[in-house]
Order: sequence, then structure tokens, then C-alpha cells
Amino acid sequence: MGSKILVIEDEPAIITSVSYSLRKEGYEVVTATDGQTGLETARRDTPDLIVLDVMLPRLTGLDVCRAIRSS
Repeated sequence: MGSKILVIEDEPAIITSVSYSLRKEGYEVVTATDGQTGLETARRDTPDLIVLDVMLPRLTGLDVCRAIRSS
């Protein structure tokens, strides 16, 4: 399996489409549907790349980005 990519997105259709495309290219994909869960997943799984929506429930994408950068 390839590099691990975390997709943080609250729209199911976008998660499905992006995840499918990435898996087809050989990447391991982990998903989260809100900012708080995405942040917890990023800290736990240490992905190689994060695809992050800006408008998310619980924590915005910008808040998630700031929290990851500060840790």
C-alpha cells in the first residue's frame, strides 16, 4: 500500500469520489467528516498528506490546520 492520505470533508459524495480516486492510484485513505475527528485522526495516524475542507462542522479547516502546525 502507498502513502497514507487523510481526507477531512463533510460532504459524503466528495469523500466517496476523492477516496475512490486516491485508492485507485494506490494510496491508503483514511477519512473524517468533521474538524475535531479529523484533528484526532491526524494526531493518531500521522498521515503523509491531509486533504482538508475549510468549511467543516465542530472545527473549521483553518482551526485544524493551525492545531496541526502548532503541535
